[in-house]
Amino acid sequence: MTSDSNSIETKSIHAGAYEPKVNKAVTLPIFQSSTFEYSDNESDYHDIKYLRLNNTPNHIVLHRRLAALENAEAALVTSSGMAAISTSLLALMKAGDHLLIQDCLYGGTHSFVAEDLVKTGVTFDFIDAQNPKSWEKKLKPQTKVIYVETISNPLLQIADLKAVIEFAKFNRLVSMIDNTFASPVNFRPAEWEFDLSLHSCTKYLNGHSDIVAGAVIGREALIKTITHKLNHLGGTLDPHSCFLLERGIKTLALRVRFQNESALKIAQFLSTHRAVSKVYYPGLEVHPQYRRAQELLNGFGGVLSFELKGGSDAAVSLIDRVKISTHAPSLGGVETLITRPGVTTHISIPPEERLKLGIRDDLIRLSVGIEATADLISDLDGAL
Repeated sequence: MTSDSNSIETKSIHAGAYEPKVNKAVTLPIFQSSTFEYSDNESDYHDIKYLRLNNTPNHIVLHRRLAALENAEAALVTSSGMAAISTSLLALMKAGDHLLIQDCLYGGTHSFVAEDLVKTGVTFDFIDAQNPKSWEKKLKPQTKVIYVETISNPLLQIADLKAVIEFAKFNRLVSMIDNTFASPVNFRPAEWEFDLSLHSCTKYLNGHSDIVAGAVIGREALIKTITHKLNHLGGTLDPHSCFLLERGIKTLALRVRFQNESALKIAQFLSTHRAVSKVYYPGLEVHPQYRRAQELLNGFGGVLSFELKGGSDAAVSLIDRVKISTHAPSLGGVETLITRPGVTTHISIPPEERLKLGIRDDLIRLSVGIEATADLISDLDGAL
């Protein structure tokens, strides 16, 4: 069934669920079975009920719910966020094709494109997501895809997303956007006519730092193509992780809205602290894309980055001194995490390239959890 409500809170719990309920269970059971009894209507290889083919009952409910959350046509879950990204690009691009991709983005995506995708014969160019006039110069007859992030990792930039859509449509490109930092609560790409939205479900969608998972959400025809590629590559999410992801999604709206509010208050505190030299958060009025963020987003997200006047030594000291935040390179969970992207999430990018992008070794990224905001601010204040 699909929820009749347009409310993301209700859809997070009910959209895509089976009716009648399986054995009247309120919670969908874990179907810990690799294979299912054959049915005569399984006329295609990809229709066979088999765990690797991403079509167990646990997968099906997730696919329907994720699509409903972003008001999209279809969805697919994968074994990780990188499985979602890599499989999508491999499914939609072939030798000789060309990719336009945002220059400042998640280090794993950067490395996959620069080191692995190119080995398949695909070429690429990085683009400045803030300067649409510069994109035309890098466009080629072979360009097939344009790829951006809703909120960039780790500098919290907001790309000119409306220009991305216009550019993609005019040039007949597939538009792909990594929506992990925003989550469907703050931004729903299908509503802005993006073709595909990608997520590391490890982050906000699951929200509890206990699984690794990914998702692709968007146009049904493209999702079908990507599903067939995933079925061959094998990046399948296991049933227990499907169960945990579905459970996490049920509290998505509650968690993200609290994290939005908490991160804004923390960013405001840090921006006035004498030891802090710069804060990166789109909810601050001084952020260069603040007005764009207001127009596009329903919330500014739970991640912020900042730099200290004392440089790298001060950054290391701060991370050692905080008591509530855990030093770990992830985000989107109920616990607050703190890290230096230059030596963790983006270490695969060459140092000179990181500096060119503005990712200094003293940059600190804070993923705000759901602890009391006042406690987090007090902890940061004491550590500073």
